[in-house]
Amino acid sequence: MAEFGISPGQHVAVFWDKSSPEEALKQLVDRLQGLTGSEGHVSMGNITQLLQSAHKESSFDVILSGVVPGSTSLHSAEVLAEMARILRPGGCLFLKEPVETTGVNNDKMKTASKLCSALTLSGLVEIKELQREALSPEEVRSVQEHLGYHSDSLLSVHVTGKKPNFEVGSSSQLKLLHKKSSSVKPAVDPAAAKLWTLSANDMEDDSVDLIDSDELLDPEDLKKPDPASLRAPSCGEGKKRKACKNCTCGLAEELEREHSKAQSSQPKSACGNCYLGDAFRCANCPYLGMPAFKPGEQVLLSNSNLQDA
Repeated sequence: MAEFGISPGQHVAVFWDKSSPEEALKQLVDRLQGLTGSEGHVSMGNITQLLQSAHKESSFDVILSGVVPGSTSLHSAEVLAEMARILRPGGCLFLKEPVETTGVNNDKMKTASKLCSALTLSGLVEIKELQREALSPEEVRSVQEHLGYHSDSLLSVHVTGKKPNFEVGSSSQLKLLHKKSSSVKPAVDPAAAKLWTLSANDMEDDSVDLIDSDELLDPEDLKKPDPASLRAPSCGEGKKRKACKNCTCGLAEELEREHSKAQSSQPKSACGNCYLGDAFRCANCPYLGMPAFKPGEQVLLSNSNLQDA
């Protein structure tokens, strides 16, 4: 029992299953009670009922599972997580479980490495494999009867793990070191500064070849482009010519000039009632015989109308 590290006054939990011999379980509990003394406490529970139990978190200093001589208990991920929950910070878990040694992939029996990984995923740290030993004849029969598993490559593995020294869900503020910005500029290498410095004397040096930017232009680049060539292929096409929004090809200005020219060519009304209809028009009104129109609306008059007027 020395490997369990149990001392007086501690709260210990022992978990068993149907494969655990009753006499061996009773002897184990008696020995544990002798180690914990009157101030300590030893609690027993069935592994299959652990998830339905009402244990408070951080209840036990040490948890023993599957360590009853002759038992062959298996531990699921949910069971290991629950054991980690009810274990106190800094507490230890000791368990024994039959494992496969051939690395056969199956859902029923884990390998030793997968068992250690399951303990790590449950939240425990400092996972150690304490011992490997062959199964006793009673344990082999227990595996076959209670687990329905037949294999000649099984070993019994003793593993331990420790809960971290903090509770699940606890938080702590991180102290971040902020560097103060220094007002002193870093030193500049004189050689590097000289390499990237260009003075007026360097421009007069005969060894420096300077290129005239105008020499990079061809005669075609100096020609003023034709505004028609700047228009998009579809710009102004169709029965109704219309400039694009934010027009830059000159079509908007062209349409504006055409509109102003058409308005200036129309005769101006002397009375201002021409748009109301013939009933309000003068005898020599150029709009006689035409329907009424809105004020400001462009009305095109034929040459015959203008001659008659």
